Amino acid sequence: MRRITTASLVWILAAACAASAAAAAAQQAKPGTPPNNPPNNPLSASRAFAYDQMPVRTSPNGAIGRSVFTGTLATGEAVAVHETMQPAGTVPGPLHVIHHSEVIVIQEGTVEFDHDGKAERAGPGSIVYVALGTLHAVKNVGDGPARYVVIQIGGDTKK
Repeated sequence: MRRITTASLVWILAAACAASAAAAAAQQAKPGTPPNNPPNNPLSASRAFAYDQMPVRTSPNGAIGRSVFTGTLATGEAVAVHETMQPAGTVPGPLHVIHHSEVIVIQEGTVEFDHDGKAERAGPGSIVYVALGTLHAVKNVGDGPARYVVIQIGGDTKK
Protein backbone atom coordinates (compact mmCIF):
# COMPACT_ATOMS: atom_id res chain seq x y z
CA MET A 1 0.00 0.00 0.00
CA ARG A 2 1.42 3.38 -0.95
CA ARG A 3 1.34 6.11 1.69
CA ILE A 4 0.89 9.81 1.12
CA THR A 5 3.98 11.51 2.50
CA THR A 6 4.11 14.99 3.97
CA ALA A 7 6.36 16.03 1.09
CA SER A 8 3.71 14.84 -1.39
CA LEU A 9 0.96 16.70 0.45
CA VAL A 10 3.03 19.89 0.62
CA TRP A 11 3.73 19.58 -3.12
CA ILE A 12 0.01 19.09 -3.83
CA LEU A 13 -0.89 22.10 -1.63
CA ALA A 14 1.79 24.23 -3.31
CA ALA A 15 0.54 23.23 -6.77
CA ALA A 16 -3.06 24.01 -5.77
CA CYS A 17 -2.01 27.38 -4.36
CA ALA A 18 -0.08 28.22 -7.53
CA ALA A 19 -2.94 27.13 -9.77
CA SER A 20 -5.55 29.08 -7.79
CA ALA A 21 -3.31 32.15 -7.72
CA ALA A 22 -2.80 31.97 -11.48
CA ALA A 23 -6.52 31.53 -12.09
CA ALA A 24 -7.41 34.41 -9.77
CA ALA A 25 -4.86 36.65 -11.40
CA ALA A 26 -6.14 35.80 -14.86
CA GLN A 27 -9.77 36.43 -13.89
CA GLN A 28 -9.33 39.54 -11.71
CA ALA A 29 -6.33 41.43 -12.97
CA LYS A 30 -5.84 43.49 -16.07
CA PRO A 31 -2.83 42.49 -18.18
CA GLY A 32 0.36 43.50 -16.38
CA THR A 33 -1.37 44.04 -13.01
CA PRO A 34 -0.32 41.74 -10.10
CA PRO A 35 -3.06 40.08 -8.02
CA ASN A 36 -4.24 41.99 -4.95
CA ASN A 37 -2.23 40.15 -2.31
CA PRO A 38 -0.34 41.97 0.47
CA PRO A 39 3.46 41.59 0.29
CA ASN A 40 3.69 40.38 3.94
CA ASN A 41 1.40 37.43 3.09
CA PRO A 42 3.59 34.28 3.05
CA LEU A 43 1.34 32.89 0.30
CA SER A 44 1.74 35.83 -2.08
CA ALA A 45 4.39 33.89 -4.02
CA SER A 46 5.65 30.31 -4.27
CA ARG A 47 8.40 29.42 -1.80
CA ALA A 48 9.83 26.76 0.51
CA PHE A 49 9.49 26.95 4.29
CA ALA A 50 12.67 25.74 6.07
CA TYR A 51 11.98 23.45 9.04
CA ASP A 52 14.68 25.03 11.20
CA GLN A 53 13.15 28.49 10.71
CA MET A 54 9.65 27.54 11.90
CA PRO A 55 8.77 29.11 15.29
CA VAL A 56 8.65 26.42 18.01
CA ARG A 57 6.18 26.36 20.91
CA THR A 58 6.19 23.85 23.77
CA SER A 59 2.84 23.26 25.46
CA PRO A 60 2.47 22.61 29.20
CA ASN A 61 1.72 18.93 28.41
CA GLY A 62 5.07 18.54 26.58
CA ALA A 63 3.75 18.65 23.03
CA ILE A 64 5.91 20.63 20.61
CA GLY A 65 4.35 22.70 17.85
CA ARG A 66 6.01 24.34 14.85
CA SER A 67 4.14 27.06 13.00
CA VAL A 68 4.79 26.87 9.25
CA PHE A 69 2.67 29.78 8.00
CA THR A 70 -0.64 31.64 8.16
CA GLY A 71 -1.72 33.44 5.00
CA THR A 72 -4.36 34.00 2.37
CA LEU A 73 -4.57 32.43 -1.08
CA ALA A 74 -5.06 34.73 -4.07
CA THR A 75 -8.59 33.29 -4.26
CA GLY A 76 -9.35 34.57 -0.75
CA GLU A 77 -9.20 31.44 1.43
CA ALA A 78 -7.27 31.67 4.70
CA VAL A 79 -4.74 28.86 5.12
CA ALA A 80 -2.49 28.00 8.06
CA VAL A 81 -0.14 25.05 8.53
CA HIS A 82 1.53 23.74 11.66
CA GLU A 83 3.22 20.56 12.83
CA THR A 84 2.66 18.97 16.23
CA MET A 85 4.69 16.30 18.04
CA GLN A 86 3.05 14.66 21.05
CA PRO A 87 5.37 12.47 23.18
CA ALA A 88 4.05 9.05 24.26
CA GLY A 89 1.79 9.35 27.30
CA THR A 90 1.00 13.00 26.65
CA VAL A 91 -2.30 14.18 28.07
CA PRO A 92 -3.99 15.73 25.04
CA GLY A 93 -5.57 19.14 24.95
CA PRO A 94 -9.30 19.22 25.71
CA LEU A 95 -11.97 18.67 23.11
CA HIS A 96 -12.36 21.94 21.20
CA VAL A 97 -14.43 23.38 18.36
CA ILE A 98 -12.76 24.81 15.27
CA HIS A 99 -14.04 27.62 13.07
CA HIS A 100 -12.27 26.40 9.95
CA SER A 101 -11.71 23.03 8.25
CA GLU A 102 -8.61 20.92 8.88
CA VAL A 103 -6.72 18.20 7.07
CA ILE A 104 -4.33 16.35 9.40
CA VAL A 105 -1.55 14.20 7.93
CA ILE A 106 -0.17 11.64 10.36
CA GLN A 107 3.60 11.35 9.85
CA GLU A 108 4.63 9.14 12.79
CA GLY A 109 2.99 7.19 15.59
CA THR A 110 -0.66 6.37 16.23
CA VAL A 111 -3.27 8.93 17.21
CA GLU A 112 -6.87 8.71 18.30
CA PHE A 113 -9.16 11.25 16.66
CA ASP A 114 -12.10 11.92 19.00
CA HIS A 115 -15.07 13.59 17.30
CA ASP A 116 -18.84 13.49 17.16
CA GLY A 117 -19.05 10.98 20.04
CA LYS A 118 -16.69 8.45 18.42
CA ALA A 119 -12.98 7.68 18.32
CA GLU A 120 -10.97 6.64 15.27
CA ARG A 121 -7.33 5.57 15.16
CA ALA A 122 -4.94 6.82 12.52
CA GLY A 123 -1.32 5.84 11.85
CA PRO A 124 1.51 6.99 9.57
CA GLY A 125 0.27 8.04 6.15
CA SER A 126 -3.34 8.37 7.33
CA ILE A 127 -5.31 11.53 6.63
CA VAL A 128 -7.86 12.94 9.10
CA TYR A 129 -10.46 15.47 7.97
CA VAL A 130 -12.03 17.77 10.59
CA ALA A 131 -15.10 19.63 9.35
CA LEU A 132 -15.95 23.21 10.29
CA GLY A 133 -17.48 23.38 13.78
CA THR A 134 -16.43 19.87 14.87
CA LEU A 135 -15.82 19.31 18.58
CA HIS A 136 -12.65 17.19 18.54
CA ALA A 137 -9.26 16.24 19.98
CA VAL A 138 -6.23 14.31 18.73
CA LYS A 139 -4.22 12.26 21.22
CA ASN A 140 -1.18 10.02 20.99
CA VAL A 141 -2.19 6.42 21.80
CA GLY A 142 1.08 4.78 20.69
CA ASP A 143 4.28 3.80 22.48
CA GLY A 144 6.42 6.47 20.79
CA PRO A 145 6.00 10.06 19.68
CA ALA A 146 3.13 11.04 17.39
CA ARG A 147 3.92 13.66 14.77
CA TYR A 148 1.36 15.20 12.44
CA VAL A 149 0.88 18.20 10.15
CA VAL A 150 -2.33 20.24 10.39
CA ILE A 151 -3.53 22.22 7.37
CA GLN A 152 -6.24 24.71 8.38
CA ILE A 153 -8.42 26.07 5.58
CA GLY A 154 -10.97 28.91 5.60
CA GLY A 155 -12.59 30.63 8.54
CA ASP A 156 -10.51 31.62 11.54
CA THR A 157 -7.10 29.98 10.99
CA LYS A 158 -5.32 32.12 13.58
CA LYS A 159 -6.46 29.89 16.49
